[in-house]
Amino acid sequence: MQEKLTAIVAGVQESAPKLQTRAEFEAYKATISGPKGALTDVMKGMGKVPKEDKPAMGKLINEAKTAVQAAFDRVVERIEAAELAAKLGPAIDPSLPAPDSTRGTLHPIAQVREEMVALFRRIGFSVAEATEVETEHYCFDALNIPSDHPARDMQDSYYLPDDLRVNNVSKLGDEKYLLRTHTSTVQIRTMLESKPPIRIVAPGRCFRRDTPDATHSANFHQIEGLYVDKDVTLLDLKATLDHFVKTIFGPKAKTRLRPSFFPFTEPSFEMDFFSPDLGKLSNKWIEIMGCGMVDPEVFKAVGIDPEVYTGYAFGMGIERIAMILQNVDDIRYYYQNDVRFLKQFA
Repeated sequence: MQEKLTAIVAGVQESAPKLQTRAEFEAYKATISGPKGALTDVMKGMGKVPKEDKPAMGKLINEAKTAVQAAFDRVVERIEAAELAAKLGPAIDPSLPAPDSTRGTLHPIAQVREEMVALFRRIGFSVAEATEVETEHYCFDALNIPSDHPARDMQDSYYLPDDLRVNNVSKLGDEKYLLRTHTSTVQIRTMLESKPPIRIVAPGRCFRRDTPDATHSANFHQIEGLYVDKDVTLLDLKATLDHFVKTIFGPKAKTRLRPSFFPFTEPSFEMDFFSPDLGKLSNKWIEIMGCGMVDPEVFKAVGIDPEVYTGYAFGMGIERIAMILQNVDDIRYYYQNDVRFLKQFA
């Protein structure tokens, strides 16, 4: 029996390197370890081995099985590598130029954001940015938003765990961290760090607990503007926004201000615009932003004397402007990462 095992192992080690296809391998494997295979036949003979010789013979059989399996494993590895190489085709020469010269492009929202930022840069605004993780003070208190305001509810804002510590965002007291609900926080930080005159736009991402639908998203983008100086008036605000609308939507566009309320501006307005060049949205008044003169209480919170300085602020959703310009009727398309949709704006 030992001679048979030795012969089987030797035969497998000689024949295995010659097997080239999976079919050849399976056919040969059946002659060795199949139900009627040579190794199986030897194992069946264990019943005739004297009891005292069985341990030694069992050891020899296990050694033979291990050697045979190792040879089979090498065959399978070699055949699988050959099959994969056949699927991949000839090797690629990395020194050759890439066959696909297609380049990526900015996301549709980023395209509109850059267009808006460039517009405001041309009329003297600089860009300011800040962290997306904020504290209640910068997000609400400094903006004259009272503690019982709905925006401060857990159901409206994304509050972070009480034990969270953010090294680059300091707290003023026993307040909570949250994801900013607007980029007005950038206005507060800028007024604390700089002295008037201040003229900035603050583009960035914001977060609110909105149920996603055609016009709402829990993640969205805003651009806000702030101008603080001596003798800034409502006329300056109206002139800036008229210029913005006529540049973005065409020279025939018109604007109007409707009285509204925001805790951080007084007086406050909603601004609508009207344009004959917007396809199915033509000749309709469309609300696009909130604006107003900075409330004196906000100036006091950042150490600016409201008796000396005045200012205006405005803010709008970048997605809303993008949807109008790009004729998109569902905000969710922007976040689905569908290349077919994104390529339309390449």
